[in-house]
Amino acid sequence: MSLAVHLPAIVIVVPLLGACIAFIAGPRWAPWITAGTALATLAPVVALALRVVDSGPLLYEVGGWGAPLGINLVADGTAALFLSLVAVVGLAVTVYATGYFRAADIDHPGMGRGMFWTLWLFMWASLNALFLTGDVFNVYVCLELVGLSAVALVTMADGAEPLRAGMRYLFASLFGAMTYLLGVALLYGAVGVLDMRLLAESLGPSIAAQTGLALMVAALLLKTALVPLHFWLPTAHAAAPSPVSAVLSALVVKGSFFVILRLFLDVMPGGYLGHADFLLGVLGATAIVWGSLQALFQERLKLMVAYSTVAQVGYLFIVFPLASAGGAVLTTAFLGTLVHAVSHGLAKAAMFLAAGIVLKRFGHDRIPDLVGAARRVPVLVATFALAGVTMMGLPPSGGFGAKWLLISAALDAGAWWWAAVVVLGGLLAAAYMFRVLAYFLSDSGERPEPVGPTKPIRTEWVPLALAAASFLLLFAIPVLTRLAESGTVLLRAGVMP
Repeated sequence: MSLAVHLPAIVIVVPLLGACIAFIAGPRWAPWITAGTALATLAPVVALALRVVDSGPLLYEVGGWGAPLGINLVADGTAALFLSLVAVVGLAVTVYATGYFRAADIDHPGMGRGMFWTLWLFMWASLNALFLTGDVFNVYVCLELVGLSAVALVTMADGAEPLRAGMRYLFASLFGAMTYLLGVALLYGAVGVLDMRLLAESLGPSIAAQTGLALMVAALLLKTALVPLHFWLPTAHAAAPSPVSAVLSALVVKGSFFVILRLFLDVMPGGYLGHADFLLGVLGATAIVWGSLQALFQERLKLMVAYSTVAQVGYLFIVFPLASAGGAVLTTAFLGTLVHAVSHGLAKAAMFLAAGIVLKRFGHDRIPDLVGAARRVPVLVATFALAGVTMMGLPPSGGFGAKWLLISAALDAGAWWWAAVVVLGGLLAAAYMFRVLAYFLSDSGERPEPVGPTKPIRTEWVPLALAAASFLLLFAIPVLTRLAESGTVLLRAGVMP
């Protein structure tokens, strides 16, 4: 049997195996093992994406036992795209973390040791499993694994604030998981199957099934930190070590959103939960405005980036009210959502990684006290500028492509108000990004003096590379389109042949 058939399992097993080896090898060898695992994971992910584009969605029966008794892994274009995002950002974060924690050990011996590398690879494996699973109960298992490892990683930073943020994150994660599990129980009692493909074929009018799905979606909204369920995100992302902040913002919140996307566009028939799709759009629009305003008035750099994540998550939910129009509107809105997910993942990871180096170089991340920082850290300021272009949605960034597609879909559907929200979000993003860059580039006031390394370190180029990728993502939209066309959402909707 060809090894290519087992690619969905391989992309999960490789990081999981790497986590076990890193744990056994100990802190001295764990960074090198993690770096090798990151490279080893990238290869099968690329191979899987190419296979999906060439042959369409791939169904893999775990252990040879398919649904309904076993668990199916579903590798379609959408899953391959998110897996690729995890692989690229994961490799960048791994390279960055080797320098970040080595520098931390100088002032705080032991900070880079312990369980970081094992937990990070374990989270990576769990995220890959989450994007591939076709079973709603297995989603619960994967969400729990991602959440518990994320909480442990948040609390690795020094001080009491990371512990408080980690506890808040833990309680939110556990509450969301229990709510989701209750929904799964109600759904299984009503329909009798857990596989998403079988659910899509079996769902009928049922109060129990609708209640179960509503609970599942509510739990996933909490984990995605959509306003007003975002209370745990800003402190958790801002208090965590910078490599962890980047992963949480760029990847972890995308996992629960991906499941919502599957449930609404792949499993449930249109209007199955009433006007929930419109409500999700309203909450997304609220998140865009509220998160942007909060980011505008933050005094700390990492907290500003964290609230920006609250705002940028909102764009992902504009797709749901537009999807009901079907046809070309669904295609355009779905592609815009995928482009935004990728561009936001690259740009936000770059910003958090850059903010971490600023914090190390100057000993703080207070925005008003970083006047003239461009003279000291030009590479990092360039990173923020390029990532900011993506946040604002200016060409040729991926953010521009995503906003253009969402606006086009909204206007084609005759729903101009969603287009207005997207434009307003871009203007507000420009406001908070220009505010930060104005301090960085200012020649007036007392310039901050570095307390860390005065020369650029190699890890400064990692966030710059991610920001540059988000800046140039517009040119990769044809590739993303090919993946989107291989997604089960468009195939089942009858949009693609």
